Amino acid sequence: MEIVINQVLKARFVRFVLVGGLGFVADAGTLFLLISGGIGPFAARVVSILFAMFVTWRLNRAFTFGASSGSQISEAGRYFSVAASVAALNYLLYAGLLLIVPTCPPVLATAIATIICTLVSFAGYGKFAFRSS
Repeated sequence: MEIVINQVLKARFVRFVLVGGLGFVADAGTLFLLISGGIGPFAARVVSILFAMFVTWRLNRAFTFGASSGSQISEAGRYFSVAASVAALNYLLYAGLLLIVPTCPPVLATAIATIICTLVSFAGYGKFAFRSS
C-alpha cells in the first residue's frame, strides 16, 4: 500500500511541477504583452502574477489535486492565501540568502528559494487549498 501512495504522490508532484511551468509561461507571457502594450513593469508584474495564480489554480484543480469538496470561492481563497504566503516566503529566502551570503549570485538565490517554495506550496495546496471539508 505504501508503494502505491508513494507512486501517487510522485505522479502528483510531477503534474504540479508541469503546472508550475505553465504558470511561469502565463506569467512571463502576460508580463511581456502588458509591457509591450505600454503598461509599466511594476504594474504589469502585479497583473501577470495574479493571472499566473489564477491559471495555476485552475490547472492544479483539474490535473494535480482535484476539486475540494467546498465551494470554488472558498477554495480560491485558500489557494490564493497559500500562493501569497509562498510568494512572501520566496522573497524572504531570496533576500536572506543575498544578505547572509553577499557573494551568492541572485539567480542561484532565486533557484534555491524556488526549490524550497515548490515543496512548501505543494504541501500547502494539497493539505489546505484543495482539502476536503
